[in-house]
Amino acid sequence: MDKKHNIGNMSVIAHVDHGKSTLTDSLVAAAGIIAQEVAGDVRMSDTRADEAERGITIKSTGISLYYEMSDESLKNYKGERAGNEYLINLIDSLGHVDFSSEVTAALRITDGALVVVDCVEGVCVQTETVLGQAMGERIRPVLTVNKMDRCFLELQVDGEEAYQTFQRVTENANVIMATYEDPLLGDVQVYPEKGTVTFSAGLHGWAFTLTNFAKMYASKFGVDESKMMERLWGENFFDPATKKWTRKNTGSATCKRGFVQFCYEPIKQTINTCMNDQKDKLWPLLQKLGVVMKSDETDLMGKALMKRVMQTWLPASSSLVEMMIYHLPSPAKAQKYRVENLYEGPLDDAYATAIRNCDPEGPIMLYVSKMIPASDKGRFFAFGRVFSGKVTTGMKVRITGPNYDPGEKKDLYVKRVQRTVIWMGKKQKPWRMYHVVTPWPWLVLTSSSPRKPL
Repeated sequence: MDKKHNIGNMSVIAHVDHGKSTLTDSLVAAAGIIAQEVAGDVRMSDTRADEAERGITIKSTGISLYYEMSDESLKNYKGERAGNEYLINLIDSLGHVDFSSEVTAALRITDGALVVVDCVEGVCVQTETVLGQAMGERIRPVLTVNKMDRCFLELQVDGEEAYQTFQRVTENANVIMATYEDPLLGDVQVYPEKGTVTFSAGLHGWAFTLTNFAKMYASKFGVDESKMMERLWGENFFDPATKKWTRKNTGSATCKRGFVQFCYEPIKQTINTCMNDQKDKLWPLLQKLGVVMKSDETDLMGKALMKRVMQTWLPASSSLVEMMIYHLPSPAKAQKYRVENLYEGPLDDAYATAIRNCDPEGPIMLYVSKMIPASDKGRFFAFGRVFSGKVTTGMKVRITGPNYDPGEKKDLYVKRVQRTVIWMGKKQKPWRMYHVVTPWPWLVLTSSSPRKPL
């Protein structure tokens, strides 16, 4: 993979039980690894039997996803990336407070973080903890307000109350991010009107950013998409009777907040129509939205129908992946300001320079994040990320452990790379290319001794 600007190394972080693993399934579905219909139920990132029994993630898991973005989605993108082919290396981390060290290890080998917050429970204690860990590693965050389905199906929340809840979640997250302000990172706060906040229902596999609705309404109101996005958040109200936007609610029964009128209520109407099996109203509604259902899906009823309609209209895969591609940095950009966190030696030597430039021709610099027991006893996979250089199967590598001191041989080992594989959730797959180029993080080496590091 020689397109280092088109790689994204991401981690999913959140408080326990806020929906990280379920939401990760939607990202996996975007790469075609699992079907969109079963996203949220498979839990690809849960690799242990006791994780399913306890209902929580115990070990962080990595998975590499190939994503091809449409020309329409790329039309207004003006960032560092080029082309429509992207590689997303994703780690589903842990939310339980007892596993904080596992989260730190996962963050070290990523450049961006998808912060997941339950829209009903809001920002919790562990949300603040993992955000602090991310900021300490100079990880740029984006936010998803998850479990939106609870507002429509469980709590029956009206639009204005829902908006106030979502705004409070965003503001609380921004307060924490502002606490860990870093000049090298710049502004890390998230804003729905700038596309850095997603509203999602991981269990049902749908999500949206304000960009989705801005594209729908921009031509109707004769404004560009960025202007429409601003109107869909904050103190912006629209009255269909007068066809005017105002900064305050006029008190008229028809005057409603932009977000409520153009985002929340259309979703609520669609969900209620599906759940009540009002297909005579549903098909004309879907036609207006431009949603085309497959012939074998028209016989679905109730929640199954609602899930397929919402996945077709607002697929979580595209909204989440595109937000991360647009707003989270590539290795080529992130390593320039993260080198101080990654390397303890002089910042002007050849090794620091190679990391900073993400140089595939530089010296091999690899960080091993964790050791994973193999299926056969006595062997381990070393899971890590290459920050510079190239690694080939059979080459000798120099490993320095945590107790290594420069100039001494204590905790220093020279081993040969026996093979390289990719960690794909519950499985390890052979890496068929001869070289593992610098930004690829999931380099896996093997060791025959359980007592010694590689």
